[in-house]
Amino acid sequence: MIILASKSPRRKELLSLITEDFEIKSANVDETLPDGIAPDKAVEYLSKIKAMPLKNDTDTIIGADTVVAVDGKILGKPADHEDAYNMLKMLSGKWHSVFTGITVIKPEKTITVSVETKVKFFELNDDEIFKYINTGECDDKAGAYGIQGKGALLVEKIDGDYFNVVGLPVSTLSKLL
Repeated sequence: MIILASKSPRRKELLSLITEDFEIKSANVDETLPDGIAPDKAVEYLSKIKAMPLKNDTDTIIGADTVVAVDGKILGKPADHEDAYNMLKMLSGKWHSVFTGITVIKPEKTITVSVETKVKFFELNDDEIFKYINTGECDDKAGAYGIQGKGALLVEKIDGDYFNVVGLPVSTLSKLL
């Protein structure tokens, strides 16, 4: 059996592109990052700590985590609308990176990788930022936006795997499985 160690509805939907035969389980883990950790290593670390508590002798466990990083700074989920505004202002008119870490635990081995996609936002004025924040879409998204929704209107271009930005690089995961 494949177990997705995530409560994310986006990851559930994306994993179903690979297989319908999986279960959702998750463990409560401390997601505090070590000081100074690089974004790619941060998502690898988080994907692994999410998957490890579910490890057993028979199942394949998938853990994943996504962060947005700009100028070496990791942007998690915004604490409030002011935080979301600050994040979106920071991303305005710039390239940033979206990193997703994936850990696949099989009974015989564990593999952890990260995937990077570069995203460039249009230059955003305050009205555009507030309009997006008022959709509520930014509330539970790393970097305060979701490319699969109205956040797509903020994005000028991407370089890499679109599904990675959504939260699960399905082609990479498919190869790992």
